[in-house]
Amino acid sequence: MSTTTLAVLVPLLPFLGAAAGLLLGRTAPGFVRPLAVLPTLAAFVLAVLVAARQGGDGAVDAATELTPTGSVPIELALHIDGFAALVAVLVGTVATCVQLYSTGYLRHDPRYPSYAALVSLFTSAMLLVVYSGDLMVLLVGWEIMGICSYFLVGHYWETPEARAASIKAFLVTKLGDVPFLIGLLALAQETGSFRLTRILGAVAHGGLDHPTLIALLLLAGVAGKSAQFPLHTWLPDAMAGPTPVSALIHAATMVAAGIYFVARLLPVFETSRAAMVVLAVMAAVTMAGSGLAALAQDDIKRVLAYSTIGQLGYLSGALAVGDRGAAVFHLLAHGAFKALLFLAAGVIIHAAGTNSLAAMSRMGNLRARVPDAFWTMTVALLALAAIPPFSGFFSKEAVLGAAEHVATGHTEHAPGAAGWIVLVAGLFTALLTGAYATRLWLLAFRGRGAEAPDHGRQPVVMNAVLWVLAVPSLAFGLAYGVLPDWFDGRDLTPSLQTGVLGTGLALVGVAVTYGAWRHTTALAARTPLGAVAAHPEGDAGEVEAEVIASHTPAYGDVASAPDPADPGRLLLGPLHRHAAAGFRLDAVYMALFVRPVQAGARLVRFLDREVVDTYVQGAGALPRLLGGAVRRAQTGNLQTYVSALLAGTVVLTVAAVLVATGA
Repeated sequence: MSTTTLAVLVPLLPFLGAAAGLLLGRTAPGFVRPLAVLPTLAAFVLAVLVAARQGGDGAVDAATELTPTGSVPIELALHIDGFAALVAVLVGTVATCVQLYSTGYLRHDPRYPSYAALVSLFTSAMLLVVYSGDLMVLLVGWEIMGICSYFLVGHYWETPEARAASIKAFLVTKLGDVPFLIGLLALAQETGSFRLTRILGAVAHGGLDHPTLIALLLLAGVAGKSAQFPLHTWLPDAMAGPTPVSALIHAATMVAAGIYFVARLLPVFETSRAAMVVLAVMAAVTMAGSGLAALAQDDIKRVLAYSTIGQLGYLSGALAVGDRGAAVFHLLAHGAFKALLFLAAGVIIHAAGTNSLAAMSRMGNLRARVPDAFWTMTVALLALAAIPPFSGFFSKEAVLGAAEHVATGHTEHAPGAAGWIVLVAGLFTALLTGAYATRLWLLAFRGRGAEAPDHGRQPVVMNAVLWVLAVPSLAFGLAYGVLPDWFDGRDLTPSLQTGVLGTGLALVGVAVTYGAWRHTTALAARTPLGAVAAHPEGDAGEVEAEVIASHTPAYGDVASAPDPADPGRLLLGPLHRHAAAGFRLDAVYMALFVRPVQAGARLVRFLDREVVDTYVQGAGALPRLLGGAVRRAQTGNLQTYVSALLAGTVVLTVAAVLVATGA
């Protein structure tokens, strides 16, 4: 079987699995789990075969015209280079793990068939984005992911949090997609094609007349899809969905799509130095702001959500300094350890039985309760904090090294200002990452919360998935010596300067947070927390749905009050309150955009009802009155008609005589 045929099957199999799952979910429920797992697993195996055949050599290209347009053609095209081959393997790995994990996590959920089908469709859409060589076909996968995220984030639709989060995710990403579509059309207009290879060829020969405008339009869509400032606010709220969905979105789909798109079209962005600086500033603000916000969150999933935003900022920063090899390297490493973090968090949520949404302040000493989650999450947090020899160290160091090269003038792929912005923000974020990763570990596994009743061990499949993902979280970074063949020959060897600085700052964050925790724990020893309300025994999905339904941001009683031993409060001081609220960006957007739009809508409604409708109704009133008068004259009485005829004759005769006399 040819490589092209294998590549076509990779996104097709999950799509067929999704269709079959939706059709058979009610009539043949026994087939739901096999249809969820096996097509995704088969797609993963085929993606590995495609990667092995591609081997980091020349790209695999194939195309056929999808439909005649009369102008710029749309083609069903494949373009599989080293980046695409490896990212597809990542998507297949994480999606397979999520589907397997979900068979245990949602084993009693009545909506599991539709959930599993949507996860398969989500996976198929991302694989279409990865392999597509035509931007219009890529846009199809891009938009399918948007609608899948709407349904999956709103899986627990009975709760107002889930409904609001799904609508917010959909609307914010669509806000970015409008200029994104305009940018795609402008790019095709100037290069004469939607085909990726032809666009890059035209760019190489100076075929863009408005590179800055096109790049900024495209960046708006990337900011929405990949949750970058200022369109990142939807991602923390999306934690209202099931935890496996969070793992899929944060690790391998949706948010990775925007970064991957920029990596694919990086030469387009490099034609505009202004766009590269904008991308660098966007990455820097995203990294620093999300790190501070993560340090103030009490919900374990929101900590990981802000962590994802910050790590995506690193990816954007690598692209801003013109190094897509470092960006994709960190994308692959991050995908492994972030999926592990979320899936381990799902185990912890069930074991903790907290009465608010995965609140770390309510968690007791869970190390003995969930040993598999404890050890694997420890590995993932070390990778997140970029502690050597874990994978995050090598990939994050590649980003910092690329920024240093640009800042010191060793390369001219990007402005020096972009290099300095990314380097300084990246080092500061390394400090924050070490701090919030340590805080999460301490509060989750050594916290002071009252222990909930033991719900029993998690299904074997859930723990097995954690250990599978722990392997690349620990060892993938060591592949930096092999990956240059796949990444345009880019040397990914860690450099001494950035390696020492990055690791040193991360360790400082770890040490300072541990010291703050010891200090606050000693002070809070005389302030015992109230008892934690326990949940009845059930599967993890049921527990999560219940804690979402009971979640409230206000602490109305002692039992739900925040833990005074939280080191984040001591470290952030007066900034903690603002960081916990995401620096109140939602309130700013509400004041600047939502309320004016709502006011404008009310004004339009008033004008339509009171002005336009009044004129329309008035214009119809006169004909209606005349019609009523004519209708009354039509009595059907012959004597009335003859009398009217005679009267009319008399009137006409008198009028004629008067006219004649006057003449």
